[in-house]
Amino acid sequence: MLTKYHNYILIIAEKPKAANRIAKALASGSVIKKTWNKVPYWIINVSGRPCIVASAVGHLFTLTTNLNGVPVFTYYWTPVWIVDKGASYTKPYYMLLEKLCKYASIYVNACDYDIEGSVIGYMIIKHFGDLRRAYRMKFSTLTPSDLRRAFQKLEKLDWPMIEAGLCRHELDWIWGINISRVLMEAIRKATGKRIILSAGRVQSPTLAFMAQKEIESRLNIPTPQPSIEVKVRIGREEYSVSLEEFRPRTLEEARKIIQLLKKYGYLIVTNITYKTELIQPPTPFNLGDLQAEASRIYGLSPLKTQEIAEQLYLDVLISYPRTNSQKLPPTINYKEIVMNLLRNPKYSKLANELLIETKGYLRPKEGPKEDPAHPAIYPTGNIPSKLSKDKERIYDLIVRRFLACFSKPTKIVHVKAILETPFKYLNKTLKFSINFTSVTEIGWIKYYPFTSLRVTKIPGMYKYMKIPISKANARIRYVSNIEPYTKAKIIKWMETVNIGTEATRARILETLFQRKYLKLSGKNVKVTDLGLAVYEVLSKYFKDITDVALTRKFEMYMNDIRLGIKSREEVVKEAKKLLLEIIGKCRENIDAVGEDLAIGLGIKEAYNKCILCSRRAQKDNLCNYHLMALNKLRDSYEVWKEVLGISWNDYLGKLLKLKSTGVWIKELAQYISRSEIYSAIE
Repeated sequence: MLTKYHNYILIIAEKPKAANRIAKALASGSVIKKTWNKVPYWIINVSGRPCIVASAVGHLFTLTTNLNGVPVFTYYWTPVWIVDKGASYTKPYYMLLEKLCKYASIYVNACDYDIEGSVIGYMIIKHFGDLRRAYRMKFSTLTPSDLRRAFQKLEKLDWPMIEAGLCRHELDWIWGINISRVLMEAIRKATGKRIILSAGRVQSPTLAFMAQKEIESRLNIPTPQPSIEVKVRIGREEYSVSLEEFRPRTLEEARKIIQLLKKYGYLIVTNITYKTELIQPPTPFNLGDLQAEASRIYGLSPLKTQEIAEQLYLDVLISYPRTNSQKLPPTINYKEIVMNLLRNPKYSKLANELLIETKGYLRPKEGPKEDPAHPAIYPTGNIPSKLSKDKERIYDLIVRRFLACFSKPTKIVHVKAILETPFKYLNKTLKFSINFTSVTEIGWIKYYPFTSLRVTKIPGMYKYMKIPISKANARIRYVSNIEPYTKAKIIKWMETVNIGTEATRARILETLFQRKYLKLSGKNVKVTDLGLAVYEVLSKYFKDITDVALTRKFEMYMNDIRLGIKSREEVVKEAKKLLLEIIGKCRENIDAVGEDLAIGLGIKEAYNKCILCSRRAQKDNLCNYHLMALNKLRDSYEVWKEVLGISWNDYLGKLLKLKSTGVWIKELAQYISRSEIYSAIE
């Protein structure tokens, strides 16, 4: 029975696995594992004092309201399982902690040391215990030594972190519920249907950014660019050479040059330069860098990488992963970690080579980014067993990156040869270049080989050497400035513009997929028509909430709360004032908002529909997007005509065949090809 235990220290972990680690690390003697309603807890003795270690399973409380309509600024915290049926698994943890808190004399928040962990522990102690007898346990790994050190240095609750975390929850809640309710009210008034739509403080500017990229993609017209493709033979190898300082303006001009190259059949080496470059070691991983590398190398999504890293942390294989830091403070015993890696057959050779290379003096290459709570991600040195394929991959990246940051720079030599034509074109010889790269000192690449550096064998060459041309062709390259975005690239953009946190960015992005605002096309992220429709309404009637600058401002405010510069109350008050203004403007246009949403979602048909889509026509029976497409078609034709000398109809036909042509351009080109309306454009 729980009631037989009294006056114990209650240590609250964030997850059961962490609680188990903490109990085993702190126990002076035996560890007694108990269960209540299938939920585990641990009874231990720490230097003569009885302790119980129990855990949450993430957030046990969430914000809610009893009020309908908008604006709604009255809310309260409630058990998450009451609001969310999918969170019923949290109920027994909630009930156990409620019972355990009743008889505790001291409460220790041992949840993850970040904003969310601070809030999780605080809410439990506030509702069930006594905040006046509460302490914070701070650690970056679940190793026994770190946990014991953290328990010996208990501090008062980290109020700045708690206040910043509570502020984030309040801002996200009032932002999301009010804007979402306005959108749903508008669509209900317009259609009589209840349709779930959502907007958010970080979600909406992220959707807006991707929608703008989607619009650029759908309006894309590639630019024809004449190119000269030349290959030469040196010994038995064939190499591509690049034209320097000159670009043919038309396909006809490119063909003339090819004829001359084929006529003479060789190029002359006129200059060879050698340049040595030192490539510095990479910095240790923060979460964003790890997510980017895991995506680039293995194609793992940011959320998947984050979840795997969190599992490795709970397995005591790495330090806390939800960090922004690229720094490893000297308080970490680097040498001990490397010595422990010597015991791992997979890394023993690398660890030994690093100790020989550095003579045991380990000084990491660090990046500029810092995190007040945690250092960069590093391995604990513990030997893993039976890791899944993806866990093994992420662990391997972290270990190798850690070793690499202590190594020497990689030294490479760039060799560039200039090859000139034996003839003149427009009174000048044409210059081609050929580049080679050789590694002279391998340095950190030995430890972290996941580099994009291309190493080539340098052939024997000398000045005035005649190099035979093996192939020469004139081609047209169709160049686009459209930049595809993967999930990892979006996360990196969010980090760059400072919206969201290490812990929340990947989940916010996944929310946009769950709402069907975004979808995957291969590895690249695309915006759906639903996402585009929501973006159009948000940007028209809620422009402020799609603005990165506004979201970033409140992120800075929350950092100010952590620094003690601002209070939670004044930040929330400012957010409410701003939301009232936004909601007020939207309510004045509620019918127009609903009508635009209904048409954008394809529920209602516009009375003056675009001849190419269901959107409302603005001019010439075309919607705004197809009007933009028409203007781009006209403007780009002048470039195409100059380069290729083709007719308007041939231009349209070529655009329809190119994969990189935007979908709105293709729709309009196809329509024009079937009609005579725009035949006079040529």
